[in-house]
Formats: sequence, C-alpha cells, structure tokens
Amino acid sequence: MTSKWNYQLPTNEQILRQAELAEKFRLSLPVCLLMVQRGIISDEDVRQFLSPSLRDLHDPFLYPDMEKAIERLNKALGNKEKIMIYGDYDVDGTTAVALVYKFLEQNSWKSNLDYYIPDRYDEGYGISQQGIEYARETGVTLIIALDCGIKAIDKIAYAKSLGIDFIVCDHHMPDEILPDAVAILDAKRLDSTYPYEHLSGCGVGFKFMQAFAASNGLEFSRLKNLLDLVAVSIASDIVPITGENRVMAHFGLKQLTHNPGKGLKGIIDICGLSGKEISVTDIVFKIGPRINASGRMMNGKEAVDLLLEKDFVTAKGKSENIDQYNDDRRELDKKTTDEAYLLIDGNQEFIDEKIIIVFNREWHKGVIGIVASRLTEKYYKPAIVLTESNGFISGSARSITGFDIYKAIESCKDLLENFGGHTFAAGVTLLEENIASFKSRLEKYADEHTIESQMIQTLDIDMALKFSEINLTLFNDIKKMNPFGPDNAKPVFCSFDVRDAGTSKLVGKELEHIKLELVDDSCDTIMQAIAFGMHRHNDYIKSGQPFDICYTIEENNYNNTTTLQLLIKDIRIKEN
Repeated sequence: MTSKWNYQLPTNEQILRQAELAEKFRLSLPVCLLMVQRGIISDEDVRQFLSPSLRDLHDPFLYPDMEKAIERLNKALGNKEKIMIYGDYDVDGTTAVALVYKFLEQNSWKSNLDYYIPDRYDEGYGISQQGIEYARETGVTLIIALDCGIKAIDKIAYAKSLGIDFIVCDHHMPDEILPDAVAILDAKRLDSTYPYEHLSGCGVGFKFMQAFAASNGLEFSRLKNLLDLVAVSIASDIVPITGENRVMAHFGLKQLTHNPGKGLKGIIDICGLSGKEISVTDIVFKIGPRINASGRMMNGKEAVDLLLEKDFVTAKGKSENIDQYNDDRRELDKKTTDEAYLLIDGNQEFIDEKIIIVFNREWHKGVIGIVASRLTEKYYKPAIVLTESNGFISGSARSITGFDIYKAIESCKDLLENFGGHTFAAGVTLLEENIASFKSRLEKYADEHTIESQMIQTLDIDMALKFSEINLTLFNDIKKMNPFGPDNAKPVFCSFDVRDAGTSKLVGKELEHIKLELVDDSCDTIMQAIAFGMHRHNDYIKSGQPFDICYTIEENNYNNTTTLQLLIKDIRIKEN
C-alpha cells in the first residue's frame, strides 16, 4: 500500500526555542525540536516531561462524586458489608479489579471482599444480569464497577431495587442520562471539571484508591507499589501517554522492571523479559496479550486470580496456563484472519465500499477484535467483524485516523441491542435480522463522512536527519522521552537521497525482508537498517539510485556491543 508522508519543516520560532532548550537542558538539538513540536515548550513543561513526579498527579477529589464514593465505601467497610469489585474481562478491567482488590485487601478488609469478571460469551461486556444475581445470592450490598457501568442504566436500577448500590469507575463516553448509582467517577461526564479525561479504567480505580487512602490516613507508598498494574492497563488500552497517564506509566514501568507483583512477574518470566527494562512495546505485544487471552479463550477471572497471586511458584504455574491460552488464541486469530482475507480479496463489493463489514457465525468471539485490527491495517479502512454468540450477533470495530467509528455506530443505535467504545474501537450487539440494515446504513454513513484522501495511510514524520546526526548521544536523548505511546509516539525520521553501500541483501525465510547498508552525502558512515516485507524495492535499491527512507532509530545489542539500526517504515523511490 502506498503511504502519504506528512512532513513539515520547523518554523523559525520552533528553531529558536529548540536552540534555547538545547543550551539550558544540555540535550541534542533534534530532541529539543521534537519536544517543541509536541507542545512541550516552557521550562516547566520540559521539566515535567523529562522528570515525571508523582507530585504532578491531580487531586482525586476533583472528580465529581468522589466524596460520595468515599463516603459510601467507608460506610460499607465500617458496617462490614459485602463488597463486590466488578470489572470487564479485558486487560484494563482485570488490572483495575486486581488493583482495587489488592489495595483494600492489604489494608485488612479482605473478609468483606469478592470480585467478579463477566464471561465474554455467556454474559458479554459490562454489567450483566448474572453478575447482579450472583451479588444478590452472596449478600453483596455494594458493587464497585471498574472499566464499565457508565451505560448500565437498567442493570444498575435493577440492582438498586434489590438493595445493592453501585459506585461506577469508568472512562468511556456516557449517554445523556447517567445510571442511578451512588457515585459515578468518569471524567468524560458533561459536568466534570477534572483536569485530565484520558485515564484508563484501571487509572480511574487508582484515583479512587488515592482518594480513599487520603481520607483514611493510609500511606500513599502502599498504593504506589500497584502502579505496575496501571502501566499495563495504560499500554494495553491504548490511551494517550500524556499528563497523568505519562506519570503513572513512567513509575509503573519502573515497578514492572524492578519489583512487579508476583502474578506479573510470572508473566514477565514466561515472556522472556526477566532482567530487561520493560517498555510499553513489551506490554502491548507480550504481557497484555497473555492477560487478554484468559478472557478471550476461557474466563477473565483467571487473569485476576493470577494478578492477585502472592506465591511465585503458583503464579508461575498460572502464567504457563495463560501462555497456553495465548498460543491457542494466536492460532485461532490467524485462521480467522485468513478466512476474512479470502472473503475480501478480489471482491468488488469490498473494494468499492469505504468501510469493511464481514460476518461469519462460526468465528470465535474472542478474536474478532484482533481480526478487525488486522483488516484495518491491511486495507486501511474502518472494519467491523461480526459473529454469532448466544443468539445475538456480536461485533468488534476498529477505525482509521479521521473516522470516528463510535459515532458511526451510534448513528445506528436504533438497530442495536448494545454498543460502546471510543473513536478508534467499539463493540456492538444486535439481532441477526438487523445485519443488512446495519451494514447498509454504516456504508452510507462512511460514504458521507470520509473522503478519498483519508483512505490513504499517512505516515507522520517528525523531522529529517542526515546520517551524520545519528549517534548514540541522540539515541540516549530520545530514550529520555519515554514512555512512548499515543500522543507521544516514538519519533519517526526521514532521510533523503540515501543509497545502497553495495552490500544490502534480501533476508528471511522467503527472502521477504531487506537487510540494508546505506550511505548518504553527509558522512562516510555506513548506516545499518532493516526493511521488513519490502523485498519489492530490492531491484531498485541494488541499482545504486538514490531513494528516501522513513524510519525509527532502534538499539541493537550483540556481544555486549551497542549499535544503532534504522527500522524502516517506508521507502520512497525516485520517479523517473
């Protein structure tokens, strides 16, 4: 697929501020320009960005209803009421449940606590009828809902009729009418003035416990030790790594690297990450998928059981089980993705439409979100994958830059039994007889709300570099910008008119990759690079003609020697 490069020269003002920051903070010029381009301009902005501090966290009592939430929780604990901690079955929900349970448990309230994760297949997303019935049967009078609940108006009303109160801790978009809960902690409420609205569900749970600790004179250090769970949720839920998320991810990654909980340590070991500095990328591709696999293949409660485990030997065994679920998930994911490709490739209907909607009642509900992501990546169109589950049609949706999939689905809400999500990812439940109307209306919506230029993937490039500027000093300064993620992406660079040094070659089992050795006119240094899946450019590159590259700078450690390697994102050949 051809990509459009989005690269803009810095302004004079940016260049001036770049030089001032480089002198004041003793950083390389490119990194200072990167910060300025990202709106990190004042000295205090730079200080907070480069040296995150837990003092920069906002007062949790700025949340609407926080006082009510603390009052109700204190009352429940004082009266020895039975409390259920309820969360979704994905990484964000399971880490949130583990965090709140752990914090309350370690402060001597374990006997009053229970936790509940709905079954993806029998109950579906969010607050379930079965969950409320279980709460009634076990004498629960207070449910703390984490990463869900903001749309559960009928379910929470039913629970209230049974004498069961709810505290909702959510980060999803609410409807105009809020559920009748004792307290609703959601910074996306229309009446919210909380300074930061992008926390993960686990992050909202953390703020709840932060307020609870402050109101009860508990040491914050006991809560700080649970930031490893928050970091996992932030990375896995793909929320912006800015503001409070950046602070919590920074300290959470340190906790993950040096002193994680026993359950997370078990997963880290099984992933082969022991002794390494854990990154957001490690969570996204290794730790998070294994936690998610429990809810996809079996039941998310197993993930919480593991995250709460205090004995490392037991945690290691549970981690091995979850690792097997992940292997099963990958096999099923590949099979389902290949089947979806067969439906789409060469089919004129899919070529013409601006949104992909595919349905197969035999597909496993646990992998349709992953498949939707793969379809979006391959065809660069919004994608919705539908399957049958418990008499309903369930779907997962993923989107592209500039197309709000949540709003698109919301425009069809009269056809749906349930829906939820955000701009880039959403879930739907509907009756089978509504599939045709749903598909037709979404295709019309996509046609009216997208233009052809949106359907071409855009590569946002931070700046152009000459090879003479790429060195370990620059790379080490770039590392100071960690953690990377949404709204603080790993810097992407480009270099123009580079050439093969004469030694580039095809590599890989099917010779599908290019191991590049490149030169430019700025120095005599040969730059190492790898271009995965770009074998189609090999003949042009070997011709010795100049071309442009777009890349990130990576570290390559071999035999205790650190070298730099460019990870090529795109190659642009010169038109004749």
